[in-house]
Order: sequence, then structure tokens, then C-alpha cells
Amino acid sequence: MSERHRARSIFALVQINGLVPIRTQPLYLLSILASPLSFLFFIDIASHGAYYAFGVTGGMVLTMLSIGTGLQSDLTHYRNDLKFQDVVVASPVEAPSYIFGMALSELVYSAPGLAVFVVLWGIGGWATLNGAAVLVGTLLLVWGFATALSFTLATYFTDVRETWMYSPLISLGLTVIPPVYYPITALPSWAQTLAYLSPTTYAGQLVQAASGLVALSAEHAAIDWGVLVGFTAALFLLAATKARWRDP
Repeated sequence: MSERHRARSIFALVQINGLVPIRTQPLYLLSILASPLSFLFFIDIASHGAYYAFGVTGGMVLTMLSIGTGLQSDLTHYRNDLKFQDVVVASPVEAPSYIFGMALSELVYSAPGLAVFVVLWGIGGWATLNGAAVLVGTLLLVWGFATALSFTLATYFTDVRETWMYSPLISLGLTVIPPVYYPITALPSWAQTLAYLSPTTYAGQLVQAASGLVALSAEHAAIDWGVLVGFTAALFLLAATKARWRDP
């Protein structure tokens, strides 16, 4: 398959699952913001504004994670209900092109919601050129590992309702309990140890440091990047070896 045909296939998927839903179902754009803005509201009220900035940075991480985990529902629906994946398997389109196209469609579809937090981040005065580079890199890694995990799980689901059970649990375990919406120092020492089991703890620290909210040494930042990159690579490897592209 030529690069031109790969690009056309990816763009077609972006149109089908990203651009068309924005035009036909714009109300769904509000649902993307529901959870991140709710957490921002409550953490701002509970902390009397002290953690507002952490709520904004956490909202960006949660939104990007939700973009990746939300892919489970679409992939499961296309695979089991519409049998669309069977059509793709029988076509010249390879699995990486299909997954990238679907993941990119989710990103395009959710871009307006993510833009709200980026604007709040800029208005708050936390944005810098270096900080923006760290933010983009971190969020792309979060999107990457969430997408890889979603694809792997979706190939095993037999009903889209199964995703309704796993997606909230994944979001809870990766963005609500770990210190994404607040600094890790707010946790007792034993809880901090447990928090480091979650990759989003490292993502949260990088984004918070990039926004000037916490101090992070060069050594600590290197560890955070290493863990985040390693976790993402591991999930891509898992997807490449364990995901069921063709039904048995």
C-alpha cells in the first residue's frame, strides 16, 4: 500500500469518525468537557482557589486520556455491530493505518474541548514556550498509551456495553486517584508510593512543572519522561503482539 493511499485512508477515517459527528451531533462536544470541567469546578471550590491551576493542567491530561480511552467504544461498535473492521481487514488498509486514523479522528473530534483548557492555561499566565513543548510531548504520550490500551481491549470485547464498564474505571484509576488534579505532596507518604504506580502521575508532574506549579529537578524530570515513554512503548508492544486484528 502506497503512502498516498495510507494518507487517504487515514483522512477518510478522520472524516467518518471525527468531522462528520462534529457537524451532525455538536451536542456531544459538551459531553467531552463534562468530566474535566466538573473536576476543575469542585477542586477549585474545595481548595478555595488554591488548586485552580492544578485543575486546569489536570483537565488537559484527563481530556487527552479520555480521547484515548473513548476509542474503546468506537472500535468495539465498528468491529462487532457494523462489522467494519472485517471490511478493513479484507482491504489493503493495514492495522496501524486503521488505528492511527481512528485515534486521530477522536483527537480531531475532541479538539474543541481540549482547546478550552489550553485557553484557560494561557489566560492563567502559566504558558511559556518551553512549557508548551513539554505540554505537547506529555499529552501526546498520554494519548498514545491510552490509544494502544483501548485498541487492545476493544479487540477482545464482544459488546459495546463492556466498554461502559471499563472506560470509567480506567479514567478513575489513571486521573482521579493519582495526583493529576493536585500536587503529589498533598498525599501522605504511603499514598505517594502507590501513586507512582500510575503513569499519569509522571505525566501530571511534567505538566505541573512545565506550568511553574511545582519544582522538578532535571534528574526527576528525566525519570518522569523515561517512565512515561517506557510505559507507552510497552502498551504499543502489547497491542502489536496481543491485539486480535482478525477474529479467531
